[in-house]
Amino acid sequence: MFTAFSALAPYGWDQAWAEAFAPYAADGLLPGRVARVDRGQCDVVTADGVVRADTEFVVPRDPMKVVCTGDWVAVDPGGDPRYVRAYLPRRTAFVRSTSSQRSEGQILAANIDHAVIAVSLAVELDLGRVERFLALAWESGAQPVVVLTKADLVPDPVTLSHLVQDVETSAPGVPVLPVSALYGDGLDVFVALTGSGTTVLLGQSGAGKSTLANALVGADVMDVRAARDVDGKGRHTTTTRNLLALPTGGVLIDTPGLRGVGLFDAETGVGQVFSEIEELAEECRFHDCAHEQEPGCAVLAAVEGGELPRRRLESYRKLVRENRWIVAKTDARLRAEIKKDWKRMGALGKAMMEAKRGRRP
Repeated sequence: MFTAFSALAPYGWDQAWAEAFAPYAADGLLPGRVARVDRGQCDVVTADGVVRADTEFVVPRDPMKVVCTGDWVAVDPGGDPRYVRAYLPRRTAFVRSTSSQRSEGQILAANIDHAVIAVSLAVELDLGRVERFLALAWESGAQPVVVLTKADLVPDPVTLSHLVQDVETSAPGVPVLPVSALYGDGLDVFVALTGSGTTVLLGQSGAGKSTLANALVGADVMDVRAARDVDGKGRHTTTTRNLLALPTGGVLIDTPGLRGVGLFDAETGVGQVFSEIEELAEECRFHDCAHEQEPGCAVLAAVEGGELPRRRLESYRKLVRENRWIVAKTDARLRAEIKKDWKRMGALGKAMMEAKRGRRP
């Protein structure tokens, strides 16, 4: 099976995928990888080339189960139109919340090994946004990487070093690579990193994702437009998620600029991003410490002692609250726990105010 479809190897096909596909092969279907999805249809890379297929037979109510870029699918061997009959179980998936008012998730890319977060150095660093992307990246099951694009706009090496260090502090365990696609600085390390597996490029419009994609492919396959000088933002030069095989090996999924990156059930990812806070929390007096004003809080002590930046704690609190709120929309038990926490914190605050006034709590 693997040998029969070895032409798909540049797109990530391996023995494990071949074994997973065996039941569909017995039905006469062909394997392929989704390179692009557009309004109910998709481009699928097969051993015979790219075919256009309809996803009509895979249209569930759950948006987490729709066909997306990066999926391995079973398609009809012929016919006009062709149809996608099923997709293979995903190994990993990058998911965000579709809206702050809803509890549904949206899969941006499937079966990824590296989640590259492109951050432009043409504007002031937003470390909170970087941490948000990283939480989703860790939750996806892929290895996060932060690429600081347009490094040529920071000619002072000392300043550049400080910016890299700031991001490294906010991204424990994550490679942080300053890159200039214009001059090729740092691209060798980035190319080596993306030389195996599947890499998805993520970030805001104007972050330089399309320029990075062109540098990796070695051709102008993605349209590039200048970002606005006032805020560094650009128009959506990439409007769909596209999968490309790289000449140096590996597969790239380029994505449109993301205005919103709402968390979606990313408790593990948040914990990974703020691993130092999670470790400190183990030393707190209370196992359910919220790190707000509880006595014996090791996290607050670290902030007061200068060991933990207050910004990191505030960002951690914000993402934890947001993630719990999203999960609570579909989890009655968690909703009850949140209400209980609110009452407990309210009672604690009231008691502290009474104590300050010299009254017995």
